[in-house]
Amino acid sequence: MRITINRLLLPILALSTTLSGCSLMKTTSDALFGPGVQDAKLTPRTNTFVDLLNLPQPKGKIPAAVYNFRDQTGQYKPAPASSFSTAITQGGASMLMDVLNKSGWFIPVEREGLQDLLTERKIIRAGQQKSDAENQNSGYLPSLMAANVLLEGGIVAYDSNIRTGGAGARYFGIGIANQYRVDQITVNLRAIDIRSGRVLHSVLTSKTVYSKEITTGVYRFVRFRRLLELETGMTTNEPAQLAALSAMESAVIHLIGEGIVNNSWALKNPDDINNPVLQYYLNESTTIM
Repeated sequence: MRITINRLLLPILALSTTLSGCSLMKTTSDALFGPGVQDAKLTPRTNTFVDLLNLPQPKGKIPAAVYNFRDQTGQYKPAPASSFSTAITQGGASMLMDVLNKSGWFIPVEREGLQDLLTERKIIRAGQQKSDAENQNSGYLPSLMAANVLLEGGIVAYDSNIRTGGAGARYFGIGIANQYRVDQITVNLRAIDIRSGRVLHSVLTSKTVYSKEITTGVYRFVRFRRLLELETGMTTNEPAQLAALSAMESAVIHLIGEGIVNNSWALKNPDDINNPVLQYYLNESTTIM
């Protein structure tokens, strides 16, 4: 019986080694020569993005400025990552500008790169002055659009290991186990009236970051002084930047809903207050309060 097991195991081990080698060679070949390499594509989005696109139309779009949307957590990635690697994206302002633009409710005006914009306008003006000296038909450079609302805030919290757990079983040296970990990102978004400086609305939203690991293994003696040990596993980590983006999308939707209820801005069609997406987020705010 032991001889039979050995004869069965040897081809399996040889096959697994061969497949692993082929997989490595294929991966290396793809990286070097291109076939099978995945092309760049748009960033995947979550359900909050679908809700953002399905919001009802506004009576008029609101010019909004975002100067910064900072990481206020001070969190760094755990070892063995570099001590200078942050756990949270530093591109929050760029993400928020994309969310505002896709919402259909705001007209984002460039403020994060304002100095670069002003430099380019100076270059255009210098060209116009030269053109004016040659002829009087030069183009006119309009003034920058002013914002009605200033959007402030940032990523205010990143809590690690708010929930962890797992399960496993082993029988005769054959086992399987899984573990999971849940982190949480919290985002604050404020809408400020530029004329008075009053904070019109402030929203806090949170999004979990889910990670899981599944492992299986075999550890047993197949005959005297012959130990078989096999291990395989898979780890899945939800990207923290996508979680932050989803939290921003949710914050913008809640901000729009609060503004409609408090008459800070209005719907194009008042009956759209019964829009299912809008009602879902309004009910969520009411339930929490």
